[in-house]
Amino acid sequence: MNLEFNKNEDSTKQLNFQLKKRLEKVALGGGEKRIAAHKAKGKLTARERIDYLLDKGSETVEIGAFAGEGMYQQEGGCPGGGVVVVIGWVQGRQCVVVANDATVKAGAWFPITAKKNLRAQEISIENKLPIIYLVDSAGVYLPMQDEIFPDKEHFGRIFRNNAVMSSMGIVQLAAIMGPCVAGGAYLPIMSDEAMIVDGTGSVFLAGSYLVKSAIGESIDNETLGGATTHSEISGVTDYKFQNDEECLDHIRNIFDKMGGQATAGFSRKAPQAPAQDEKEIYGLLPADRAKPYDMMDIINRLVDNSEFEPYKDLYGQSLICGLARIDGWAVGIVANQRKIVKTKKGAMQMGGVIYSDSADKAARFIMNCNQKKIPLVFLHDVSGFMVGSQSEHGGIIKDGAKMVNAMANSVVPKFSVIVGNSYGAGNYAMCGKAYDPRLIVAWPTAQLAVMSGAAAANTLLQIQVAAAEGKGEKLTEEAKKEMFDKIKARYDEQLSPYYAAARLWVDAIIDPLETRNLISQGISMANHAPIEKAYNVGVIQV
Repeated sequence: MNLEFNKNEDSTKQLNFQLKKRLEKVALGGGEKRIAAHKAKGKLTARERIDYLLDKGSETVEIGAFAGEGMYQQEGGCPGGGVVVVIGWVQGRQCVVVANDATVKAGAWFPITAKKNLRAQEISIENKLPIIYLVDSAGVYLPMQDEIFPDKEHFGRIFRNNAVMSSMGIVQLAAIMGPCVAGGAYLPIMSDEAMIVDGTGSVFLAGSYLVKSAIGESIDNETLGGATTHSEISGVTDYKFQNDEECLDHIRNIFDKMGGQATAGFSRKAPQAPAQDEKEIYGLLPADRAKPYDMMDIINRLVDNSEFEPYKDLYGQSLICGLARIDGWAVGIVANQRKIVKTKKGAMQMGGVIYSDSADKAARFIMNCNQKKIPLVFLHDVSGFMVGSQSEHGGIIKDGAKMVNAMANSVVPKFSVIVGNSYGAGNYAMCGKAYDPRLIVAWPTAQLAVMSGAAAANTLLQIQVAAAEGKGEKLTEEAKKEMFDKIKARYDEQLSPYYAAARLWVDAIIDPLETRNLISQGISMANHAPIEKAYNVGVIQV
């Protein structure tokens, strides 16, 4: 291996090390002291509950681990959004598990908590996966009630989804393993079956203090809405258990008896490892993101036996399109080519830029995959669409719109992996979050924004300098540099994949070596949902 490879490898491994350390911190939730206090009540932590529930040794995908990171600092923070969401397996059946983390503000709901719960339900709905709620929450975080209570995508949407999911036949089980207060009381009771743990679980619309304030009645929380009350008097809950483990065992018993369901019928053969060493990805991705590289080198280390069937490989070469298998599953891959290519007409095409011919090719390929029921995988390292008079006169907007139309209307599941850059309209065309990928993840090398920090800073600097000169002011070079550095620093912070993950613009940040498993688990869950809608792209300008 050459020196450049070694530098790249060191850079990517360092980013992976930072990712691992940050995930370890997230796993502590509210911190070791709060974990100890939680366990002193005889309760398992949210992560311990999930580990106990899921099949031992089975594959998992955690959603939104970094949700809320760096947010709500005046409120003391909200690690992980105060809830743990995992796609995993129970009794050989894939499902979504949502567990409140009571070590974070007693499991109270922040705005990002609601967003993360809604994302979990969205995954369940799209893929017709059973969902399990492990409830342990003090309810809405009252100081921020105006940001979580009344709007369409706020707290109430979760209960609306409970009702809709039930009508769709999606299994919902809820275990009340701690407090379940006010509006949050509806979530477990709107599920198919509700379990409660004696001594720790409670559910009521208003706690004892509010009851005293509202109607003058003095009553303790256990008598008001504890396990005995709801299992023997009100009939609100279906089962009562002595501890967390007994409750989780019962959920496993329910899953053991569940019947099968129809599948989408996506093609899968016996998985094969890539013929080329997967670990070489670390050294192939340039540490300097401005440098070109061949995306096929990455693809050959992601797909089974390193076998790839290119589509129109001599045309529209700034996008790679083709068929392969990942962990046995058939996939259609759309990837940004980062090496500089030369067209037959002798023109040089920049790497990572989408040209008219590439967009046209991708649109056709996406339509073919929909025709053949082949899931789509998008590998992002895109700076955007080509600009300038030649591109505009050639109809870049029309061809870009064609690609976006074909992708947006896809009925096969889509998965997005942000390898490097994901800028501007390129993010949209490559199935960014706004276009309903079943899963969207980033490598630690990723960046998401309208444009790069340097490009944004230069653009805004030109605008501000022009505005100053319009007022008759003359800015010194030092003043311009200071202005540029300030703008760039702000943009660079927002470019980080952690900034995106905190806001759930991506579902996870992953080690590149986890990509194959993530896509495999994603297609496995998507295969639970038969395609019921015909593929129709509507009106496309050709």
